[in-house]
Amino acid sequence: MANSSPLVLRLLAASASVSRHAGSIIRNISTKKDVGVVLKGGRADDPQTEADRQAQRCIISSLKHQFPTVTIIGEEDIDGGCDETLLHTGLDEEVLKCSLPEGLHSDGSDVVVWVDPLDGTSEFTAGFWDNVTVLIGIAVKGEAACGVIHQPFFGMSPDNPTPSSSAGRTCWGITGVGSFGYTYTAPSNPARRSIASTRTHSTGHVKDTIEALKPTEQVNVGGAGCKVLMLLEGRADVYAFASPGTSKWDTCAGQAMLEAVGGHLTDIAGNKYRYTADVTLKNTRGVLASLNADHKELVDLVPDSVKQALSK
Repeated sequence: MANSSPLVLRLLAASASVSRHAGSIIRNISTKKDVGVVLKGGRADDPQTEADRQAQRCIISSLKHQFPTVTIIGEEDIDGGCDETLLHTGLDEEVLKCSLPEGLHSDGSDVVVWVDPLDGTSEFTAGFWDNVTVLIGIAVKGEAACGVIHQPFFGMSPDNPTPSSSAGRTCWGITGVGSFGYTYTAPSNPARRSIASTRTHSTGHVKDTIEALKPTEQVNVGGAGCKVLMLLEGRADVYAFASPGTSKWDTCAGQAMLEAVGGHLTDIAGNKYRYTADVTLKNTRGVLASLNADHKELVDLVPDSVKQALSK
């Protein structure tokens, strides 16, 4: 069955499977006293750990092993070497059961995979493990097409925080098909506007934008993947981050999964991001995502001064 499945479907099945393997690597490293923190560019707000490095080597090496012609771009600037023990070649059988929309069929030449091996590194080092995700986004012809968001520490009891092999949850989606692996719960108050935003990277533009969006409540969490999951599960309605602080590997997976269920992820002016191999890596115009909300109304509420500042 796997060999006869379209390339993009097999790539998503491999991504879902290897995300779980990367999650086990992250959990194992989390038990160490020294997780190997280095500061990228010497910036205290941009740490990298051994979990980031090993998870990326695992994901990229494993996917390249199975899909050598597909372009794969990872967050971490590390050597491409990989211990053979990190290779993983499994396929998620549930993904393979899906029927891939005709527009996503490809020979791989126009496919780009975007990998954030550990989204929420600051939260990982601070012990906010529920904010940590593994993100793998698949773009076809520059459009976010499929996504995987894996939570390595999902299901761990606060009373027993020791990571176990049974921990973790893998959510995935395909535009034109749907998103799976989680449960959506509609808010009890239909007038609620709950906004998820940054835990540690707030700025004047971020604050002005959130105020203009008129939230009934605000939740500050780390990691783009965690914020997108809050929307998908109905725990928040809007993800707003009026800052150039995210990159394509932060948003490709989430954009695909939101669009698969009728949601949106754009820049703060309402323009969709593209994910070709030669695109600018940074999301310089910020992020505005929503589900079950009027996205155009949200875009219109963002102050013009913020839009202008981020358009430069």
